[in-house]
Amino acid sequence: MKQEENSEAAKVRLGKEHKPNSYMYQEVGEKIVQRTNWALRRQKELPNNRRLFVLTCMDERVPIEQALGLEVGDAHVYRNAGGVVTDDVIRSAALSCNFFGSHEIIVVTHTECGMMSHFFHSGANMIMNYLEFHLGQKIDPGTIPLDPSLPELQLTGDVNRSFVKWIRMFRDTDAACLAQVQMLQDHPLIRKDVPVNGYVYEVESGALRLPYQRISDKVDTAQEMFAKGVWTNQPTTR
Repeated sequence: MKQEENSEAAKVRLGKEHKPNSYMYQEVGEKIVQRTNWALRRQKELPNNRRLFVLTCMDERVPIEQALGLEVGDAHVYRNAGGVVTDDVIRSAALSCNFFGSHEIIVVTHTECGMMSHFFHSGANMIMNYLEFHLGQKIDPGTIPLDPSLPELQLTGDVNRSFVKWIRMFRDTDAACLAQVQMLQDHPLIRKDVPVNGYVYEVESGALRLPYQRISDKVDTAQEMFAKGVWTNQPTTR
């Protein structure tokens, strides 16, 4: 009995990480290899753990790693205002998928997004006035460097209207999600064998859902339940 207790105590001391019949130098060696691969991922052409590129909004209420069940090293995550496709999103996604080993793209928009908050005030004059008020100076969209490192990238045509489009406000987060997915699927720099899927993160519930698949719309009224045929078994009459 005493011997069995000592054996159990030894197992506790060894800990969960101990591998029976292994040597310490092997365990240390494995950790060194893991650290080396982590530090030299790009040199060794190793992809992220899930081979995944994620586009989402910069909103602080969207815990994208938690929502998708990701850990550090699992994905390339790109955040911007609205989680919308821009020239730099295309650049980053193309690099991730064509150079860095990613083979899947996920887009996540979210409810109560700030990019909807001024949609109905997003006329060119309103936006310009709003920006100029906060900047304290007049601005000319035709001369604004949209990308300081690439001055050749300029707005054309009606520059005021183009500038508003560049800001990319939208009226419906579900429609926006589907639109970003479509743009990525159709872009010539994204391979056709890379699946692109989109979801909406509900800040009110803390859960992901498919666009236009609001469960809350289906659980509140008897009419909705009967319309979907929830009650399929008819009561027996005697």
